[in-house]
Amino acid sequence: MAHDKQLRVLTPDGRPPDEQPKWRKDFPIDTAQDNYVARRDFTKFMVLISGSFVAGQAWIALKTLGGKHTGPGPRPIARVDEIAVGQAAIFAYPDEHDTCLLVRAGQDEFLAYSNKCSHLSCAVTPDVSSGRLLCPCHHGSFDLATGRPLAGPPRRPLARIVLEVRDGTIYATGVEERTV
Repeated sequence: MAHDKQLRVLTPDGRPPDEQPKWRKDFPIDTAQDNYVARRDFTKFMVLISGSFVAGQAWIALKTLGGKHTGPGPRPIARVDEIAVGQAAIFAYPDEHDTCLLVRAGQDEFLAYSNKCSHLSCAVTPDVSSGRLLCPCHHGSFDLATGRPLAGPPRRPLARIVLEVRDGTIYATGVEERTV
């Protein structure tokens, strides 16, 4: 007796190849492979990643927008009578590697900023007559009264050094990091 039965080839979804939907021909994914990444698992993963990103951004915002950061405490930097109106002095604060600029803008007006341009850390120089601090590297300038950028590529203000004058001596008491 001869077997006249033909073997019927079935695909993983149980249908013969000629009855497959058009999308199956374009995207031949077997059912054993279509469960590698379930929609629910993908959503959980994306929520976890998004939550981590938000937490990281919040932490950075809290650290940088805190405003006033204290230095190592009061440190004498100059005597009042040592600096004439319109002159400047360089000093190190909060440590010996951080150079700062002290400017006597008026009889009783002392201003101090970080000596590093907020663009690429070039040294700034005071121009009291124009009321600016100038960065020679990329022709940036900052307002002498506020430390805010006026021209050039710098977008952030200079870090301001908090000063106190006691008994004829000027003290640096803290660093105020500003973002706008």
